[in-house]
Amino acid sequence: LGIPTANIPIAGLSVGGHEDVQSGVYYGWAGLSPSAATTTSNKSPHADAGADEESAAANPAERDQTAGGETGAVYPMVMSIGWNPFYKNSVRSVEVHIMHDFPTDFYESHMNLIILGFIRPEYDYVSKESLIEDIMTDVEVARKSLQRPAYEKYRRDGYLLDFKNKSEVAS
Repeated sequence: LGIPTANIPIAGLSVGGHEDVQSGVYYGWAGLSPSAATTTSNKSPHADAGADEESAAANPAERDQTAGGETGAVYPMVMSIGWNPFYKNSVRSVEVHIMHDFPTDFYESHMNLIILGFIRPEYDYVSKESLIEDIMTDVEVARKSLQRPAYEKYRRDGYLLDFKNKSEVAS
């Protein structure tokens, strides 16, 4: 589809202790542990969510807390939880699309997610083009929602960059 995702087994997702979360499309923030993908990016992750890149550059404390580096980085994300009926999947899955252009993959990163909102239920599609069109709409809804102060503030939640005692990484 040309929309890269991190695929997480449903068993790897714990939403407040509830594995029975409704199928559909969600948005929020994703924290990635340090890797080549998070340390070689020269673009502010907040610019991806529509934040003012100049204000982040003018405030070193804000830049250090959010930009890629030794602690990792935080990015806006949109994710699908469900059966992917267009592809006739027989296993429920979680697919996270991080809304950032990475210079390389982030297979060596651990990912923490904060899910902040629900966009829509899972649908079946008559064509790949209609699926892609809805995904692009989902990305835009997520981007605009995460710009709101009530949601934007969560990008600084300490949980997103807390990777102590976490050894499992994407592979």
